Amino acid sequence: MIGLQFLVNKTSVGEAMRAVSEDPGAAKLMGINTNRTIAFTFGLGSGLAAIGAVLYSTAYPLIDPYMGSMLGLKAFVAAVLGGIGSIPGAMLGGFVMGVAESLTKGYISTQLADAVVFGILIIVLLVKPSGLLGKPMNEKV
Repeated sequence: MIGLQFLVNKTSVGEAMRAVSEDPGAAKLMGINTNRTIAFTFGLGSGLAAIGAVLYSTAYPLIDPYMGSMLGLKAFVAAVLGGIGSIPGAMLGGFVMGVAESLTKGYISTQLADAVVFGILIIVLLVKPSGLLGKPMNEKV
């Protein structure tokens, strides 16, 4: 995660990724090859997903078409909880989710663990809509 944070925030490739995500037209006018940047970002995300899938499959060696559906939903919830676009926020969101899920399974009920995690997401979004570490978005007029 430290390497990914460094790549996105401190390198020219990361600067191009941020520029293309913000405004592809302006990035193209600034001389950034948007197609190459999008392809690199897609490849990077696919590679990270493949690493995650390999790690997940070592713990759960059953192949099932739905094996990643709940995992993907929880990853999305962690990203939203921490703040979309914030790598440390996604890590914090995943940590908060993991602790909440473990405590719920240990002290309340294993069947309510997902409900408690999604409840925490709703509460955080009601209090801070941009997530725990997300930056508030200015409304453009």
